[in-house]
Amino acid sequence: MNIFFVSSEAYPFSKTGGLADMAYFLPKSLNEANIKTRVITPYYAQIKKYADQMRYIGDKTIFVDEHEWSFHFYALDYGLTTYYFVQNMHFFERDKYYGYDDDVYRFAAFDYAVLELFSLINEYPTLLHLNDWQSAMIPYLLDTKYRSKNCGYQYIHTLLTIHNLQYQGSYDKKHFKLFSDTLDYTYIHFDSINFLKAGIERATKINTVSPNYRNEILTQNYGFSLDGALNNRSHDLFGILNGIDYDVWNSETDPNINHHYHLKNVIAQKRAIKKDLIKQYQLQKDVNVPLVAYVGRLADQKGVELIIEAVEDCVQNSNAIFIILGSGENHYEDQIRHLTHRFPHRVANYIGFNESVAHLIYAASDLFMMPSKFEPCGLGQMIAMRYGSLPVVTETGGLKDTVIPYNKYESSGTGFSFMNFSAKELKEQLYTAIDLYINHKIVFNKMVRQAMKQDFGLKQVGRAYEALYKMILEA
Repeated sequence: MNIFFVSSEAYPFSKTGGLADMAYFLPKSLNEANIKTRVITPYYAQIKKYADQMRYIGDKTIFVDEHEWSFHFYALDYGLTTYYFVQNMHFFERDKYYGYDDDVYRFAAFDYAVLELFSLINEYPTLLHLNDWQSAMIPYLLDTKYRSKNCGYQYIHTLLTIHNLQYQGSYDKKHFKLFSDTLDYTYIHFDSINFLKAGIERATKINTVSPNYRNEILTQNYGFSLDGALNNRSHDLFGILNGIDYDVWNSETDPNINHHYHLKNVIAQKRAIKKDLIKQYQLQKDVNVPLVAYVGRLADQKGVELIIEAVEDCVQNSNAIFIILGSGENHYEDQIRHLTHRFPHRVANYIGFNESVAHLIYAASDLFMMPSKFEPCGLGQMIAMRYGSLPVVTETGGLKDTVIPYNKYESSGTGFSFMNFSAKELKEQLYTAIDLYINHKIVFNKMVRQAMKQDFGLKQVGRAYEALYKMILEA
């Protein structure tokens, strides 16, 4: 197999979320299994710092409608994986990766550039692994413009991974000549161009990043208006659970924490780390109360309004302390700052993102909130369990696939879950977890060890994708 993994962001070069992590860990895992996998991603402004490590590959100029687009291609080896960077200063070297009025041009150009790269290097993939809307027009362009160019393009298969169906790449249909001479309803959805719909219609196979999310997006509640198109391809739609890199997320070796731990000494060492964090963030100096954390985007999807209401209630009706790390919508950032101002020794915050602080919070916390409205997979709950922090989650998407709910009759589980997207239900589970921590420590500690034993490592993720790749190529 010769795999090219196409992603609009790729750790450590560019990152806004979990897609970048997957663009790092999945190719890494596949290359370790001797499945040749390379990554193609845009050359953003932030990537310039790696310029002296890159090698120049070549140039391509293409004409699309009335536009002339030129690209420079560079390559860099990072570990076992080769990364190809698509450079166009006008389109990609900006302050942000997404959110511009001309994103339809930027990612149309990227999709063309990906396909142009193969004729430049005179090497063609057996399978193109595409990710989210930014690369989802590639199967359409491959079918309608490239397969007829030469035999190298004729036998390329495509897999489209949907990380979040909410983001679809929807634009005014006046831009249709970027893709075809006449309107093609392969990519038209509700009278707009829709990159993701094009990929759903044309990719050889499609997958989501958890089995439960695969089933959810076939319904109106979670389908974001594409449930019809997805149901038409349901026999080609699979769910593969994401995983985390245990070389990065490892409580025994993590350079971001001062006290390393494993199953046998987790309780004592986590207390020591919690003590450090409490001192650093000026929380009340009592390591015998539960520390409850959140790390992630401050967005509606993540249930931040539920978190804010639950924190305020729990501060007044329990002895728990809280820390929140994240950035996002301004009103959420302001509300979290206000909580810290009101309860300075009970609620701490870090507005923004800091990888080292995130590691510290996972290791120090006893409980981890993740009350998402919907969650294609989620990595936070997996990381939390790896570090012995019990997640409190909604039963949706990958959260339902990964967190075993607390069973008081069997003293079992790896976390706490609730069915409905509700502040009331989040608070009920938080109070259950806080009570267990305070009054039933033996049971709580047993759950901590059960959570740490869960295997969400890359090897099984790589094996699952390898099996799907083989199915695609054999078919």
